[in-house]
Amino acid sequence: MLFVSADDKALLDQIVDSLTSLANKSENYETPIKEANRISLKVGKVQKSGSMEESDPKKKVAVLILGAGRVCQPAAELLALIGSSSSRHLYKKCLETIFEEQIDVQVLVASLYLKDAEETIEGIPNATATQLDVSDIGSLRKYISQVEVVISLLPPTFHIMIAKACIELKTHLVTASYVDDSMSKLDDEAKSAGITILGEMGLDPGIDHMMAMKMINQAHVRKGKIKSFTSYCGGLPSPAAANNPLGYKFSWNPAGAIRAGRNPATYRSHGETVHVDGDSLYDSAKKYRLPDLPAFALECLPNRNSLVYGELYGIEHEASTIFRGTLRYEGFSETMATLARIGLFDTEPHPILTHGARPTFQKFLYELLKIANQDSAGALIGEKEISERISTLGHCKEQANAVKAAKTIVYLGLNEQTKIPASCRCAFAVTCLCMEKRLAYASTEQDMVLLHHEIEVDFPDSKNTEKHTATLVEIGKSNGKMRTAMALTVGIPAAIGALLILVDKIKSRGVLRPIEPEVYIPALDMLQAYGIKLMERTEGSPPSTIF
Repeated sequence: MLFVSADDKALLDQIVDSLTSLANKSENYETPIKEANRISLKVGKVQKSGSMEESDPKKKVAVLILGAGRVCQPAAELLALIGSSSSRHLYKKCLETIFEEQIDVQVLVASLYLKDAEETIEGIPNATATQLDVSDIGSLRKYISQVEVVISLLPPTFHIMIAKACIELKTHLVTASYVDDSMSKLDDEAKSAGITILGEMGLDPGIDHMMAMKMINQAHVRKGKIKSFTSYCGGLPSPAAANNPLGYKFSWNPAGAIRAGRNPATYRSHGETVHVDGDSLYDSAKKYRLPDLPAFALECLPNRNSLVYGELYGIEHEASTIFRGTLRYEGFSETMATLARIGLFDTEPHPILTHGARPTFQKFLYELLKIANQDSAGALIGEKEISERISTLGHCKEQANAVKAAKTIVYLGLNEQTKIPASCRCAFAVTCLCMEKRLAYASTEQDMVLLHHEIEVDFPDSKNTEKHTATLVEIGKSNGKMRTAMALTVGIPAAIGALLILVDKIKSRGVLRPIEPEVYIPALDMLQAYGIKLMERTEGSPPSTIF
């Protein structure tokens, strides 16, 4: 038996890891080392008698992750590896200042299809996959009863059912979805059960909340008054992957993103409340440049009701401007608005799609563009003819925009002579089908997340208004398997929320958002340790990390 001791615990960990690696390095030899010859190292205190008193084992805990999409993989990996030597090194600062005890997290990933769950945990130790239909309440309760925390990364429609089961079984819950009225109504029940339901723990919502509250509270500590709050966020292809006329790609069904572009919006600008009708949202887009990233040609669309964030952040009575926007590459909105005017987003059943023989995409396009010559056996209609027709019908004010819309139509294959599937009964379904096929990411392509906050603050001891900005840029990473920026910036915060509950750093009970210091301060530290960092700038100062 080999005894190893050191005064410094970090040094002892390094010694143990090195000895274990040297003793068991079988992969470098042709003949595998037999199990009986492997060296096992135990860590503990050496007593005066020379015998070793083993230290208490790590605290064993379990987390159930519901879902098996791309977002689940980084969440499962972070939690499963938190007790490993590599994670202790990665989170050294956080582990010393945030956690008093080491924990060993067993992760259970449950999905409707076992294969999806197995793919999610591939290569991750301390992780198990299982099949689960969450609508089977008995099975759901069975798995919830085995863990301390549940992370639901399923669609929001499932969250209330899961939350009620967690309340009944006194198990904490974390989601990355918005806390709606039905979830808020569970606050008293969650408190009575002694559990935390932490919602909006993703990117947007999530990191945006944490960064906003840190900036706002820092200003309030200095007796500052928030004059303006603006926030911009967007999930985009990386510049190299933005290789189509729309400058956009989908990693999921495009229907949700298209519908989001038809939502009405409300915001406050210099004291005036502005309402934007859903049909006019794309037309309201404005060119935008990030101060620290001027090379990105972007535009911004208003994002739903910004005024609720004034209330949430406690600045509704002091900020004359409150605006939240969605970022896209420049030209996206004009093209989408043109497609909408053509009728490609109409959701009503179309006669040509519901009666008679199945039309080709070209024939359907002829119908929408009111082209009389519908000879389906003829040559493909090209960009020039399509752009001229778009201009003739008055769908675009500028010919350049009509040309770009025509290029998008051709790129999507909406001018091809292939028959439209019977499942498509409206123009919206046809467009979604084409976008899902033609605007998908290739396996090697990277996505990108941009998040940018700006606040203007008046201080009582200064005549000048200070402008504070914080910017996050995250690009998808490839380490044998592509991990999207969106998956990282949604899955990692959710996992961090679960971890903070496990180590009792989040002591509040009930339904929470990450807008309280007990959540966002340690969570931002953990995000920094993971490598997700935001740059902060105060006008007139060089950029620096916010942490």
